[in-house]
Amino acid sequence: MQVTTKAVILTSLKYGDTSLIIKAFTLSDGLKTYLLKGILSAKKGKMRAALFQPLTQLELVANHRNKGTLESIREAKVSYHYQTLHTHIAKNALTLFLAEMLSNSIHEEEQNTPLFHFLEASLQWLDIHEEIANFHLYFLIVLTKYLGFYPDTNNIEASYFDLLEGEFMVSPSLNPLIQGENLIYFKEFLGINFDAIHSVKMRKANRQELLKSLVLYFELHLQGFRKPKSLAILNEVFN
Repeated sequence: MQVTTKAVILTSLKYGDTSLIIKAFTLSDGLKTYLLKGILSAKKGKMRAALFQPLTQLELVANHRNKGTLESIREAKVSYHYQTLHTHIAKNALTLFLAEMLSNSIHEEEQNTPLFHFLEASLQWLDIHEEIANFHLYFLIVLTKYLGFYPDTNNIEASYFDLLEGEFMVSPSLNPLIQGENLIYFKEFLGINFDAIHSVKMRKANRQELLKSLVLYFELHLQGFRKPKSLAILNEVFN
């Protein structure tokens, strides 16, 4: 079946000498994996490998057989032209990290319109704003809403957040926890939107610790989740 759909590219992997395997989150069908035969050796044609960088927003004309096999793309064009996302050093590090997190988190081959619109809008926000040091923390927290394990805020005044239970606790459990200073920041993120993320003033060490806790939160709640390799690079850049 031929489909025209918007898509956000998650990963691009070289296959053989001339081909790419592309993982994309599409508006029409959720997660899709495509084989682009010969794209690395193509001299002519509309499709270039550069179109398939992580988190690029495209419009695709694709063949979807929906049989769990590799699909094919007939045409691809950019649907939103990033100004800074792939050229700004810190934003590029964020892009690689978030693409890996999304690739490790999203497995549904079914339409999820709210999640697609969240990805589209938040990446466009990142592209045009400068104060982005807290972006990935807030992004990951909101992402859990679409993946089904957003923190239960019923007992938000409590002194501990239990990462395994996904809720606030009055007394510490034996599970991994967010507590102390990092808990204060975590609570602040739960009550704001993207335009206010710069108002959460954190030290680098706290930012790294909270990020580590959030990655663990994903690990505890998503089966088969792998810790992103780009986490170390991200920490390096933000140092």
